[in-house]
Amino acid sequence: MQPDRHPRLARILLMRLPPADRIAGLAAALLLTGCAAPPAPAPVVPVPPEAQAPTDPEAPTSAQCPPTAPEDGQPIQQLLAQTDRLLRLAPPELAREIARLSEAEDASDEAPLLLAIALAQSRQPVDTARALGLVQRTLGNNAPAAQPLHSLARLMEARLLQQRRLEEQQERQAQQLRDAQRRSDQLNERIEAVRTIERSLATRPLPSPPAAPASSNGNSTHPPP
Repeated sequence: MQPDRHPRLARILLMRLPPADRIAGLAAALLLTGCAAPPAPAPVVPVPPEAQAPTDPEAPTSAQCPPTAPEDGQPIQQLLAQTDRLLRLAPPELAREIARLSEAEDASDEAPLLLAIALAQSRQPVDTARALGLVQRTLGNNAPAAQPLHSLARLMEARLLQQRRLEEQQERQAQQLRDAQRRSDQLNERIEAVRTIERSLATRPLPSPPAAPASSNGNSTHPPP
């Protein structure tokens, strides 16, 4: 039974009581009404805390990139060691080494570059042009094994281009010197020809003057008085 219906029920019961007991019943009803416990408040539902993702104290705060493997510098080291050996060779030994490397030009990716280094030591224009072609061939090789050689090949290309410019400049100067020498020789020949003519004129005898004509009959002719 709901609490708000208690007073109504109490009044009905009091009306059915005799007048003598009605006053006592009214007092008891008032007492019960005052002592009745108030309705219990609705239970408070606790608000659950916000769900939080579990944190791992050992988890890294930032993504870490995997370490990159170091590049293999073995071909470069071998090439530099062989280059140092080539620089110490005498001209006859260098010529033999160039012949040997020419036979093994296609044996490996670094063989053309090593041959170019050897050819560059001869200081000959034809060898410089050949070495430059070998270096550019190495730069055009995109194989993974040839990629570490490109840096050294670019340095060699710059050096060979400069060497070729110097050789072309020396060739032009030599050609100008040859032209000047040829003109000098022609001028000397002309001067010598003029001197020869002068000497021939100096040694030639002078012609004698013509003799006077002789008179006829032994008589000299005198002009009339």
